[in-house]
Formats: sequence, structure tokens, C-alpha cells
Amino acid sequence: MLTKLARIGATALAVAGLGAAAPALAQQKGGTINVATIGEPNTLDPMVAAGDLLGMISQHFYETLYTFDKNWALTPLLAETLPQISDGGKIYTIPLRQGVTFHNGKAMTAQDVVASLKRWTELASRGKLVAGNIASIEAPDDKSVKITLKAPFAPLTALLAFNNSAAVIMPADKMENPIKDVVGTGPYQLKERKPDQYIQLVRFDGYKQRQGEPDGFGGARKQYLDEIRFVPVPDANTRVEGALAGQFDFADLIPVEAFDRLKGQAKTEPLLMQGFGWPMFIMNNKQGMMTNLDMRKAVQAALNAEDMLAAAFGKPEFYKVDGAMYPEGYVWRSDAGIKAYNQGDADKAKALAKTAKYDGAPIRILTSRQYEFHYKMAQVAAEYLKAAGLKVDLQVVDWATLVQRRAEPALWDIFITHSPFLAEPALIAPLPDSYPGWWASEAKNKLLNALNAESDEKKRKAIFADLQKLIFDEAPFYKVGDFAALSAKAPRLTGYSASPWPYFWNASLKP
Repeated sequence: MLTKLARIGATALAVAGLGAAAPALAQQKGGTINVATIGEPNTLDPMVAAGDLLGMISQHFYETLYTFDKNWALTPLLAETLPQISDGGKIYTIPLRQGVTFHNGKAMTAQDVVASLKRWTELASRGKLVAGNIASIEAPDDKSVKITLKAPFAPLTALLAFNNSAAVIMPADKMENPIKDVVGTGPYQLKERKPDQYIQLVRFDGYKQRQGEPDGFGGARKQYLDEIRFVPVPDANTRVEGALAGQFDFADLIPVEAFDRLKGQAKTEPLLMQGFGWPMFIMNNKQGMMTNLDMRKAVQAALNAEDMLAAAFGKPEFYKVDGAMYPEGYVWRSDAGIKAYNQGDADKAKALAKTAKYDGAPIRILTSRQYEFHYKMAQVAAEYLKAAGLKVDLQVVDWATLVQRRAEPALWDIFITHSPFLAEPALIAPLPDSYPGWWASEAKNKLLNALNAESDEKKRKAIFADLQKLIFDEAPFYKVGDFAALSAKAPRLTGYSASPWPYFWNASLKP
């Protein structure tokens, strides 16, 4: 059922180009590429943190049981097939691929998978989403793993596939917390990490790829490149200049206003992904002034999404003013509750703040210039909040610091992040109680539990519409709109397929 939903919901992301592979060219092994990222991940353990930067890098050396194909349908990766689901949706039997080897030369076993999944349910925000519903995780034999649920949980396979707060498989004897040795099964392995300089990955010659052709994140993962270097470049304009100079073979998430500069260049070219995702302002529902519903509604009423998007992305072709959680083309699309979106109503915001007994303390907004559009939206938001009589403390920090601070509820009131559009609503980052923002509403959990337990497509869609309305009613976070993402790629880098989380297996350098 989820596979079908993923296919139905893939229309807009297909436009973004997940399956838009480069023209087939003769490819050969060899070479090193430099990838400019927005900064330094605060960890290389994808279970303990939820972030696109970490997921982008770690997917090259850590792998999951499942992943997504070019149409955002679920497909096996370390599992041999999709799970065999029985007992009314409560038992998932997962056959494992045989002959898979870890980077330390040891064979992946069913016991490694069991230990990894248990660690995921204990440490990962998305693992915790299902942890209370798991009766057992066990290995009935050497070739399979069985997950027994207390009640049906429709998004389980999608959660096991996601590379963010990910259920990666690692050796049972390498599961310290924090991780000391990065040992996975991926096509590349960690050779060296020099903080604030680079993360160096090299080809893992013992990698066992799937048979067949590449298919989105699924299918064969061919290792043409000798080495991938992820270089933290926090300043967005420096990423642009480095791409123009040929210093970087790929530069991630650069300002869309650089699009015209990148066109027609010899050493780089623009990659624009329409309908990439949505920026959001996460409110602190756990501690401080934003625990008051009227205060969150005051922020919701004050903000003008159109002006924030215009400031962040410039030309209208790079953004869309849309408050729905999913754009047109997704099965989850609903207009429920969107009258509360894009109000820009200072008087209403003042009245709500007064009802909340706002005492004049500054609203602490965390943002980073490593995502330049985050910073620009924060600047505009600050002016609208000030117009409503609210004080603002705009705290501009590097992304790694933001990730650290947002885990401490005493340190902030709002932080800014973004997400691609995902084929399964259970993957939406701020929905779990444990995600920073800590939206633990009883009404939310009732709807989310109903959504996760339901297998009928039409009923799930109706439940999600109610959940979207509740997002506007309780204002735990604020979706700003839809946006296109711009990256830069060297013409010599071939075989690269555009993706929300760039990956460089299957890519090669022209001879």
C-alpha cells in the first residue's frame, strides 16, 4: 500500500529530478571530486541526529534495509526484498541480502541488523516514533529479521528507508554512543575527517552492490570515483565563486540569484530543482513563551510568507506562496486550515500577544547564513514581528551550532530549517514528539496514531487533512512556502542524478 502511495505522490518530486539521470556516457573508474557543503555535520552518526547535511554525507558509507527508487517507491537495499507483512500488519519479516560485507571485512549478519534496529529505536527521533509499538525485534534464522508490532503501523517500511534519523546497519560491536569507529556497508568508506577542512571518503572495494541498473537511491550503486571529499564551505557566495573557478565539482544549495551567473560557464553549470521543498519556522512548544498557544498564533498572524519568500528567492519562478503541507500533484494535498497562512496582520498579532500576556521579552530566533535563504527569511520575519510590537533577538550562528542549540529548549524560541517534500507524512520532521520543537499535543498524537495505524488510502488522506488543519490550529511550526533549490555541477562530472540529498555513486569524471 505504501509503495502505491509513494508512486501517486511522486509527481512533483519527479519534476525535481530524482530520476533524471544524465545521458548515458562511457564511464570509467578514477578521480577525486570536491563537494562543497553548507558546513560541517556535528556528528557522523545518522541515528543520533536529524539533518539533511548528515544524511547526504552518511548515505555514502552507511546503508539502510530499504530506500527509494526514482519514483519515490520503496525498494530494498540491504534487504533482499520488500518485507513480508502478516498477522494483519503486525509482523514484518525481512529477508536479508547475503554476502554483504562491512568496511572492516566482516560479513553482515542478522544479529548486526537486530542490534542496529534496536539502537535506532532507542536513539533516533524517527525510531522513537515506532519504538513504543514494537513488541520484539529478532532474528528467526541467519537470513532474516522479524519485527513484531503491538498494532499495525503503516509507515514502518518508509521509516526504515529514510536516510535522516536513519535506521542504518552497523556492526553489533561498533555501536558505542558516541560512535568511535564509522563502519558501514556503503560503496564508500571513511578514510579521514579533518574538522572544518574535509571529510574524505574512498572507494570500498569489498562493496556488494545490487544487481540491475541504478534506480534513484535504489538499484546498483556503481563506484566509479576513487575518492569523494566533502568540504565545508559555510558562506554561500564562496560556494558560488568556488564553483565558477572550478574548485568544486559540486556545490550544494547556493543562492538562486546565482542562476544566471552559472549559465554558460566552462567550469560549472546550474542545477535547478523545482518543487524541492519547504522552509519552516519551528516554535519551541516545550519551554518559554512559545508554549503559549496565543503567542504561537500571534507569530502565525504576524508573518507575511510572500515577502519572506521574495526576499529569500527573488524571482517568482523560484518559489510558490502555498501554505499546504504538500504541493499539487501529491496524494496528500489538502487545503484544510490554510486560511491561517500568510496573514501579515500586525493588529491581530498584537491582540493575540496581549491575550498571551506577552511581557516584552525578545523572541529568540536561531538561524544560519550557511543556508542563506534561512537568514533572509529571518530578517523579514523579524521586521513583521516588530511591527506587531514584539521584540526580536535574531541569533545568527553556524549550522552545527544551531543543531546543538536547538536540542536545548532553554536556549531558543524559534529556529529555521527546511525539508524536501517526502512521499510519506510520517517522515515529516517536526511531527514526532522528540523532534526539537517538541510538539506533543494530545490531539496531534491521536491523529498521527490513527494515520499510522490505517492502511486504507482514502482514510489516510482524510486523516492527514485533519492533521494539517490541526497544524494551523495549534501553530507548532510555520510553513513559509515552496521553493526551488539551486546547486552547481562541473560539466566533467557525469552520471549524476539530481536529488534532494545529493549522492555520488554512479557518477564519474570524463576521461
